Amino acid sequence: MGGFFGAVSNRDCVIDVFFGVDYHSHLGTRRGGMAAYDEKIGLQREIHNIENSPFRTKFEGITEEMKGNSCIGCISDNDPQPLLMRSKLGVYAICNVGAVNNADELVEKYLCDGGHFTAMTGGKINSTELVAALISTKPSFVEGIKFVQEVIDGSMSILVLLEGGKIIAARDKMGRIPVIIGKDDDGYCVTFESFAYDKLGYAFEKELGPGEIVSITKDKIEVLSEPGEEMKICAFLWTYYGYPTSTYEGVNVEAMRCRNGAIMAETDKKNGVAQDLDYVAGVPDSGTPHAIGYANVSSADFARPFIKYTPTWPRSFMPSNQKERNKVAKMKLVPVHELIENKKLLFVDDSIVRGTQLRETVEFLYENGAKEVHIRSACPPIMYGCKYLNFSRSTSEMELIARQTIMELEGEDGVNYIDEYIDGNTERGKKMRKAICEKLHFSSLDYQSLEGVIKSIGLPACKICTYCWNGKE
Repeated sequence: MGGFFGAVSNRDCVIDVFFGVDYHSHLGTRRGGMAAYDEKIGLQREIHNIENSPFRTKFEGITEEMKGNSCIGCISDNDPQPLLMRSKLGVYAICNVGAVNNADELVEKYLCDGGHFTAMTGGKINSTELVAALISTKPSFVEGIKFVQEVIDGSMSILVLLEGGKIIAARDKMGRIPVIIGKDDDGYCVTFESFAYDKLGYAFEKELGPGEIVSITKDKIEVLSEPGEEMKICAFLWTYYGYPTSTYEGVNVEAMRCRNGAIMAETDKKNGVAQDLDYVAGVPDSGTPHAIGYANVSSADFARPFIKYTPTWPRSFMPSNQKERNKVAKMKLVPVHELIENKKLLFVDDSIVRGTQLRETVEFLYENGAKEVHIRSACPPIMYGCKYLNFSRSTSEMELIARQTIMELEGEDGVNYIDEYIDGNTERGKKMRKAICEKLHFSSLDYQSLEGVIKSIGLPACKICTYCWNGKE
């Protein structure tokens, strides 16, 4: 994944962008970057690796090194960015959030006309430079960005900082992530996470529509390309990776998660399962509000049978090595024995991807005396790797525990019955849940239904991307 923040102001706004980008740190763990424009200095750029140290630490003191009344920055889980580019369109800085699945094809078709395209990062094509190169094949930024949106297989939201200080912001064609503009007395900001502008003293001005392109100066916003009518915003924004205090398309993340948990509890109550519980808990952090919603409807109290030790390990997906991540995840869990020993517990997790860490969490609970551990996933079984935002680290769909289990139950033919496996009321759905239960040592397992997730978000189903669950684009 990744996130970005930019600002154009009457005052030096580097400090605003520093804090604005830092507020996107939950969206990525690899690189952070900032670029600023100052009339005297021109364009400046700085990028740091943040795999072993957070953005705030690496960019501490940035206001002494970088000046400007216009600035953009990003957290990236992919390529180093922002990049400084020089082309027929001028000199500019560019960063993006999205995914490009057909990079080699695009280079071959549009960028190898008698020459070479060699921008590589770790042996792969740098998607930011690829986007910039594609934009430069057209006579203007607007035409270039629209061209990028059409030819890329994936998604692409873009911030461009021009020499002169103007920012061009573009939301991806299907609006899979939000792009929001805030306003204060000195100018404007543009952000992925809504709470970032609010904390910095900006007021809501505009949320870009799907595919919309705007230019932003300190004095005005100009629409360069009108938004499209069709939208497919990512449901996982609310279920998992969005920050609890953010609001997308008018729907707050924390409120959605509480509604989502309540719907799961109502379903269990209706089916008469997992009713004799001592406590309901969340797998922290994003599972917690789902669990609060569940507990509010169930007959069991909400509790925290273990606490994550976060002063030295703030994020469970650090470091980047999977074996070390699993070890860190285990070391972080500190039990509250009084709330575990001889207790029947139900835990709500935001999602179940591979199941590795969740299995270790459940084993940890049994080791500390739990009598039963029931698991609820706040979303349907994940059947497909995301091809639009790269929020999952899975390199193969066979890494997904739901797909692994289907393969074990039915072989390759099982993919033809994905809809049945998603639905816990079908025979196939029941068999898959039972098999995963046995594999991961759960007392019981169920998933939120697709209908339940959509209901808890509250937007029309046709406007929500559910590809990772049902494979429908």
